[in-house]
Amino acid sequence: MEEDKKNQIIKVGLGQDSHRFGLSDKSGKLILGGVVFEGDAPLLGNSDADVVLHSVTNAISGITGINIMGKVADEMCQKGITDSAEYLKEALRHLGNIRIIHVSISIECQTPEITPRIAEMRERISSLLNIGSDNVGITATTGEDLTAFGKGEGIQALSVVTARQEIS
Repeated sequence: MEEDKKNQIIKVGLGQDSHRFGLSDKSGKLILGGVVFEGDAPLLGNSDADVVLHSVTNAISGITGINIMGKVADEMCQKGITDSAEYLKEALRHLGNIRIIHVSISIECQTPEITPRIAEMRERISSLLNIGSDNVGITATTGEDLTAFGKGEGIQALSVVTARQEIS
């Protein structure tokens, strides 16, 4: 067993994203972690503005060194690809022999209420990352009115991705 530990490297990536609410947008949908929150104001962005998937994508970029949220995602948006799951899939393509083993996500917002939807979000994210839902942790906080997110102006998500790289 000790021999196996010498043949792997553990890597950790940190990702963050935030968006303001588009309160005047009556046609958009709020999407968090790939889950639609019906009846809640959408977030502003060129894409579907899924801050949760954007933060996970950024965390993966922290592992690979290839920045997806930025020029790559902007080019995808210009081609009509606005589903944040597609940006995440693009980041995953750059992992090579690196395998994600765990993701931890913290969401800060005043609204919507996150806790009742955590199980759905865990299932969707685990499916996208090809890991068990027990390896997806999601927490939520209101921020106690200390930030713009805590005051209800938008949503922020932070993600930490842990991955293992097998080496020969």
